Amino acid sequence: MPKTKPPKPDPAVLVAVADYFKVLSEASRLQILTCLRSGPMNVMEIAEATGLGQANLSKHLKVLTQAGILSRQPKGTSAYYEIADPMIFELCELACDRISERVLRQAETLKALRGKTTVF
Repeated sequence: MPKTKPPKPDPAVLVAVADYFKVLSEASRLQILTCLRSGPMNVMEIAEATGLGQANLSKHLKVLTQAGILSRQPKGTSAYYEIADPMIFELCELACDRISERVLRQAETLKALRGKTTVF
């Protein structure tokens, strides 16, 4: 039975996926997501938890909100941010697990190579 080719992905969809991953490619944004895993927080709470400056933090929160990863709920004089789609944690855990495995394998390989070399 001949193999069927997978459907050709829509270029617009690929651009959207690439943009989504660009949003997640910033360590500060991943730090923000980690903070919000425990529940909604306002800007001051996130700033305290992450150590990020308020201007920098606001920029990242805007990007995460525009990407649909966070939602923003005004409450009184401040706004609370929360995870809009908890699936983001599954995605991050999958990536972290794979990267951790690769780093451990590389470390084992390096250790084995060091054991085989002689130092002059």
